[in-house]
Amino acid sequence: MNDTQTRERSPGIKLLFAGLIGLALMIPLMLVYALVYDRQDQSQTAQASINSGWGGPQVIAGPVVVVPFETTEVQDEVVDGKTVSRTVQVEKMLYLSPVDNRVSTKIAPQERRKSIYSSVLYEASVTGKASFALPEDLARFGVKREALLWDRAELRMGASDARGLTKGGSLVADGKALAVQPGKGPGATGGQGFFAFLPWTGEAPLKVDYAFGLRGSRSLSLVPRGGQTRWQVDSTWLNPSFSGAFLPDGRKIDDKGFGASYTVDKLALGQPPVATEDTGPPALDAEAGIDYAAPMASTAVTPASSEAISGQSRAVTVGLVEPVDLYSKVDRSVKYGFLFIGFTFLAFLLFDIVGGARVAAAEYLMTGAGLVLFFVLLLAFAEVIGFAWAYMTASAAIIGLLTAYSAAVLKSWKRARFIGALLVGLYALLYVLLNLEAWSLLIGSVLLFVALAGVMYTTRNIDWSNVSRRPVTAS
Repeated sequence: MNDTQTRERSPGIKLLFAGLIGLALMIPLMLVYALVYDRQDQSQTAQASINSGWGGPQVIAGPVVVVPFETTEVQDEVVDGKTVSRTVQVEKMLYLSPVDNRVSTKIAPQERRKSIYSSVLYEASVTGKASFALPEDLARFGVKREALLWDRAELRMGASDARGLTKGGSLVADGKALAVQPGKGPGATGGQGFFAFLPWTGEAPLKVDYAFGLRGSRSLSLVPRGGQTRWQVDSTWLNPSFSGAFLPDGRKIDDKGFGASYTVDKLALGQPPVATEDTGPPALDAEAGIDYAAPMASTAVTPASSEAISGQSRAVTVGLVEPVDLYSKVDRSVKYGFLFIGFTFLAFLLFDIVGGARVAAAEYLMTGAGLVLFFVLLLAFAEVIGFAWAYMTASAAIIGLLTAYSAAVLKSWKRARFIGALLVGLYALLYVLLNLEAWSLLIGSVLLFVALAGVMYTTRNIDWSNVSRRPVTAS
């Protein structure tokens, strides 16, 4: 064997070629990664289109009693270069939270599709009972009882995306139905919702019954306020998520749906029962990348928006999670792409160096291209037939293709069956990792340890310094 052939059979040269080709294949892997993000963005655009005529993620708040009152303030003005203080009479708002609020919500979910994309929509039926009482020590909050303008008192209920209020709502005070008007929702819903003028003077406790239907998508949040808030929510959706400032006291999830109950006390809210400023929209977790503030930000300015807003409110959220977030799973699977390429190239390299089967750089490249193509097939099929079936289809196609190709490259069906078995094991393991996210790091690290130990054991008796001098044999 001459020097050129010796260099071609050198383990270092072979390893260098395989490593360089593996690094070059990171470019198409990154392109696949970008493709996943592009398709996910298209999916979110399609979902937004589906939701546009229905309603977005909803935040509900209230009821709250709002009463104007007159007070005096000292204001400074500059007159002829001098600061002059004067006392003026101004009008402010008193926000009275319920002493007790019991809310019951039933969510009827449905999936709507546009082309190959789908979105989770729902219709919610909200009913509740609340009680109000004017504090006896109202003056300690800086408001005089005689300054309250009861003829302009309002009872307000909020829903963050008013497009979902398609079935109307009702407000009943002490058994008397009130005339409902649009707008003037609490600050927690950005002023969106409905209200009614309230015939109440604060002399006796007030009992309020309310009910309304609400359309929305993906999630429903409730902003508790006042003395004690109890919320019971039920749905036939099988995959809920519970998030927000408070978790449910009790929950039940079975094959018929889910139910959850919340109890939030006034001390946990850290808010006084009465205030001269309303609270603003809550900071909510963005389930599946959804911006909950978007519906409120896009609404027109309402009368409530000119009133004083102080800080953020707190909310509890129930999300309707899609059973399989295929883009998230495809995205995670692409991150394991280099592991697939590494294991397959390692097997080729051992057959090449130890077994004498000569594998050219172009054959490494085409094998790597097949492994990268798996992720493109997985994404394409998953959008149409679902992730599980897409995974089986794409992996079967690539395993069959590379097994047949390996038989020609390695000059042996026995070796090709080993490559096929290796790929079956890798794809099976990846599927397990994708479904056991919490254990993926542990399983992956153990796999790498076992693989390294296997290579060490297989090559333990090889004299690497003489490998390049062995005669080339066809097998």
